[in-house]
Amino acid sequence: MNSGRGFARAWMGLVYLFLYLPIAVLVVYSFNASRMVTVWGGWTLDWYAAAVADRELMRALGLSLNIALATATVSVLLGTLAAFALARYRRFAGKGLLNLMVNIPLVMPTVVIALALLLFFVAVQKALGFPHKGFFTIFIGHTVMAMSYATVVVQSRLKEVDRSLEEAAMDLGARPLQVFRLVTLASISQALVSAWLLCFSLSLDEVVISAFLSGPGSTPLPVLIFSRARLGLSPTIHVVGAVTVYLVVLAVAAFGLLMARRSLRRAAPA
Repeated sequence: MNSGRGFARAWMGLVYLFLYLPIAVLVVYSFNASRMVTVWGGWTLDWYAAAVADRELMRALGLSLNIALATATVSVLLGTLAAFALARYRRFAGKGLLNLMVNIPLVMPTVVIALALLLFFVAVQKALGFPHKGFFTIFIGHTVMAMSYATVVVQSRLKEVDRSLEEAAMDLGARPLQVFRLVTLASISQALVSAWLLCFSLSLDEVVISAFLSGPGSTPLPVLIFSRARLGLSPTIHVVGAVTVYLVVLAVAAFGLLMARRSLRRAAPA
C-alpha cells in the first residue's frame, strides 16, 4: 500500500516537473545577462528595461491584452446565455443547431476556422467596405473560438445547481430576473470566473487566428513573437513570457484568496 502511494506521488511529481520546469527556466532566463538565449551569463535586469523600451513589443502586448479582455468578457456573456438556454430549456426551436454550433469550434482545426473567418471578412469588406483587418476582426475571431469553451464550462456548472433554491426564491416573491441575478449567477460565479480566465488565456495565446486576421499596424503579441522566432529569439521575449507568468500567478492567487474568504464567511457562525 505504501509503495503504491509512493509510486503515485513520484509519478505526480514527474508530471508537475514536466509541466512547470520549462516555465521556471523561462523565468530564470529572463534575468540572463547574456545575449544568447541558451547561454547563461549571470543575473541582470537590463532585459526588462529593454523590453519596456521596445515600442513594437509594447504595442503588440497592449493590443493582445485589449483583445483578450474584450474577448473574455463578451465570450462569457454570450456563453452564459447559450449555456442557460441549453441547460434549462429542454425543447425549443433551433436547440440542436445551437448545440452543434457551440461544439463545432471545439473539434474543428483552428486553421480551418481562421481561413473561414478570413474569407468571410474579405467578402464583407468587398461588399460593405468594412471591416478592415485589425482589432475588430481579431476580436470576432477569438470570440467565435472562446465562446464555445465558456459555454461548456458554464453549462456543466448550471446542470449541478440545485433548482429548489430558485423555486424557493420565486415562492418568496422574487421575479425571474431577480432569481437569475441573485440566485443563479451567485451559484455559478466560480464557473464564470474560471470561464473568463480560460477565455482570456486562449485569446492571449492564439496565434493562427491572429495571424490570419491581423493587418498592418495591428500585430498581436503571439504573431510578433512567432515572426521574431524565425530570425532568432531575443532575451526580451523571455521577459514577456516571465511577466505573463507573474500576472497569471497573481490572478490565481487573488482568486484563491477571494474564494477562501467566501468559504470562511459561510462557515462562520451567524
